[in-house]
Amino acid sequence: MFRKTLLVRALAASFGAVAVSMAVAPSAFAQQSTGSINGRAAKGDVVTVENKTIGITRTPQVDANGAYVVSQLPAGTYTVTAKKADGTTSTRTVEVLPGQGTSADFLELARVVVVGSSSTIDTKSTESATLITKAELDRIPVAHDTTSITLLAPGATLGDGRIGQTSSRGGNVASLGGASPAENAYYINGFNVTNIVNGVAFNSIPYEGIASQQVKTGGYGAEYGRSLGGVISVNTKRGTDEWHGGANVIYTPKSLRGSSVYAAPDGNGGWDLVNRPGGTTNLTSNVWAGGPLIKDTLYGFALVQGASVKTNTYGNTQQTELKNDTPQYLVKLDWNLNKNNLIEFTAFSDKSKDKIHTWNSTGAYETGRASDLGIDTFTAGGETYIGKWTSVITDNFTVSGLYGVGKYDRSSVVPSSDCPIVQDRRTAPTQALGCSTATTISIPNANDKREAWRLDAEWTLGKHTIRGGLDSEKYTTVDGTVYSGGEYFFLRRLNAGSRLANGYVNTTGSAFDYIENRHYSNGGKFLTENSAWYLEDNFQVTPNVLLNIGLRNESFTNKNAEGTPFVKVKNTWAPRLGASWDVSGNSDLKVYSNYGRYYIPVYANTNVRLSGLQTDYREYFQFDGTFTPDQYVIPGKGAQLGGRVTNSDGTAPDPRTVVDPNLKPMYQDEFILGFQKAIQDKWTFGMKYTHRNLKSAMDDICYGDGAAAWAAANGYSASQATNIGASIDHCFLANPGRDLTANVDLDDTGVLTAVTVPASALKFEKPKRTYDALEFTLERAWDKKWSFYMSYVLAFSKGNTEGYVKSDIGQDDAGISQDWDYPGLMEGASGYLPNDRRHTIKAFGSFAATPEWRLGASILVQSGRPKNCFGVYDGATDQVSALYGAASFYCGGVLGSRGDRGRLGWITDVNVQATYTPTWLKGATFSVDVLNVFNRRGVRVINEAGEQAVGSPDPTYGQPVLNSLQAARSVRLLAQYEF
Repeated sequence: MFRKTLLVRALAASFGAVAVSMAVAPSAFAQQSTGSINGRAAKGDVVTVENKTIGITRTPQVDANGAYVVSQLPAGTYTVTAKKADGTTSTRTVEVLPGQGTSADFLELARVVVVGSSSTIDTKSTESATLITKAELDRIPVAHDTTSITLLAPGATLGDGRIGQTSSRGGNVASLGGASPAENAYYINGFNVTNIVNGVAFNSIPYEGIASQQVKTGGYGAEYGRSLGGVISVNTKRGTDEWHGGANVIYTPKSLRGSSVYAAPDGNGGWDLVNRPGGTTNLTSNVWAGGPLIKDTLYGFALVQGASVKTNTYGNTQQTELKNDTPQYLVKLDWNLNKNNLIEFTAFSDKSKDKIHTWNSTGAYETGRASDLGIDTFTAGGETYIGKWTSVITDNFTVSGLYGVGKYDRSSVVPSSDCPIVQDRRTAPTQALGCSTATTISIPNANDKREAWRLDAEWTLGKHTIRGGLDSEKYTTVDGTVYSGGEYFFLRRLNAGSRLANGYVNTTGSAFDYIENRHYSNGGKFLTENSAWYLEDNFQVTPNVLLNIGLRNESFTNKNAEGTPFVKVKNTWAPRLGASWDVSGNSDLKVYSNYGRYYIPVYANTNVRLSGLQTDYREYFQFDGTFTPDQYVIPGKGAQLGGRVTNSDGTAPDPRTVVDPNLKPMYQDEFILGFQKAIQDKWTFGMKYTHRNLKSAMDDICYGDGAAAWAAANGYSASQATNIGASIDHCFLANPGRDLTANVDLDDTGVLTAVTVPASALKFEKPKRTYDALEFTLERAWDKKWSFYMSYVLAFSKGNTEGYVKSDIGQDDAGISQDWDYPGLMEGASGYLPNDRRHTIKAFGSFAATPEWRLGASILVQSGRPKNCFGVYDGATDQVSALYGAASFYCGGVLGSRGDRGRLGWITDVNVQATYTPTWLKGATFSVDVLNVFNRRGVRVINEAGEQAVGSPDPTYGQPVLNSLQAARSVRLLAQYEF
């Protein structure tokens, strides 16, 4: 009864604190690259905080209530000493982690002691964050990349494998808290490394250079913005006052992997996964060292990574061999200019070059080679340089500044770039014909560059810790893509009575084969500018209750290919409000809640697609049964079927005529309520409820007919109504579900007039995306013997839009997807979203069986995503949605709804590890990891296009998307020596 009453009171107090004070946001520390120490001592005590290994010493002021705080501390082990007036001293040793507060108390308080518990709960934070250090990562089996670490956090799910395929992440991106995979922010040592062309790429450091990684899935403070999903913050290793170094070799052989597979029809309308040759061998080596370059003053750390990756893939008509041996590096310097000023410098390269050799095969899924199609080179990643200065002006006033430059290469060299894409889609599986080896080809100098700076300050005034800062970033994008050969040809089958996307109906009385021919290219140079300032007050109302009042203001500017602004958003206001209650005063029970508003900028992809030089049109022809007798193998065109469908004519539009001048960026509101409880023997239990609600979406709207009809019915002349419709018909960046303002040349005089078209005329529902999740966590801290962590999340992700990308068709055109183009495409769009996973269980841990042997394991059990059937629009709302092909929720001429075809199967993933650290060779480690022990090949994504034309089913419907399958079993061997 007491515990239930206590919990009810705790929850009520937390709610009340938010409602009454309207204050919140966790205590944040310089983009999470540093942490803090706080505690209580007797009035008059002199507290000293020291880390001799990195030359840090601080002497904070102890206020009248005995409280003190030391912020902006680099991660590490600190000795905290309190010297009393009588000369006696007390000492505490604590561990500071990035983005977290650590307690070091010197007062003997009347408290309830949890016997045997050494669990620590950060009662100064209301964030939902998971921090994992490299030492913890070494004890569990996990793939060696940023996303795999991210997926250990509750509320994180793997995004669609087709999203981000054009980046070096290879589609390996996470969805956090129900948001799309394009809505996260990534940081390294406090510098934003998110590639904001479409949000699904980011710079990364070599895995062995990671000191810790923090994943924020909600509740983050005013210091953070430009994210609706979560924040992934990586901190690198650094040098100390002793020289340490090491080397390792990590080998993952193809011979120990599970078989590659392909999807084949099973004869009953389903699909079988059939073994085929091929696989990947990965050999990685690392060498690193760190120590004092100048004793007690300058510390350095450097790491070089070499790699040799070879992947053989055998497809239905072609086979490829991918090789990558690009070296990468990391350098970190820390200079204690004096006891109050620290200068840091980070440099790293994640440039990666994939060289892909392609051959036509002699047979389907066989190793025999026919014609050689050449070697393609795809480059991604680049160099990043970060400088940071931290100055302790006084004991209670600290300032830090950061400046960085990050580069991201997206170029390609494709010898077969003159070869058009030719695919035979009349039967399953699809047949690739001709000599093309890539779908889209980027220009040789395609790249992105970020230049950013930020300034932060923190001032402690009694019970108030005031923090504020401002930041600015400029993102330059040079982009240009074209279909291989400038066009593609899809061979399809049109049944009698079936209708093509352009309206042509087969009235011949019999089925025939036809060609869908599309031309596409775009490009230009674009600039995106983002800036923000924030202010927050962490108010220690009582020794046990912390309130935080936070406010963030952001502005976004996007410029077109000519350098003219076409999106300019100023002064978005984002409050962050929350409370944390240390119920018993001894950090063993924390109740917290918060509310926050979060905005995301307009990504550069919108610059490219909406305001660049883009040509995009499709035509349909009857197939005459012949192929051009040369290397291109182009299908012979018979009679044209219907008219050309033009999306873009190759000219750059006037920026004033493609964007609503009253445009609001996409944003969402979030509410969280939770508690953490330390229980016996190093255990901690937590429970949390999260609610997220998308309040505004941003996408292109193209429904000019609706605008023209409204204008004709509301006093505009016939020619003016036509001009109003045409101004929107070419696609217009706006807020779906709201009134749209367009600058229109009403009378063909060159003078633009602002015309506001009501939302009702455009026939769109308001955007909806909600995420509701109940999360349970149970953790036992590592005590050199064993550790354990488990989470269960019950989540509901529901609405009519996923957000910045459209995973169900693999479209990563951030901010300009096919959603909202025409109202017919949105009929039936409400339901459970692509990232909806109802149940997710994660568990991982380690056990030291002997002083030399340690075992580790991790388990994922997760329910499947919803399934859809997409077809050609067959409704009457508009006349254009059908031109998109299999893009609506009509399938077989019947309107369905999102997720109405059931769900994919559950995913179960079990990984194990065994590590041997021989006492006879100090510093040596030998380890074997088996990932996906039982070689489960769970299907995460299928082809959801149900028909090729109205009345003509698509033979590939339901086919598993191979690059989204659960990865085959692999065995990773490690040999390492450290000194």
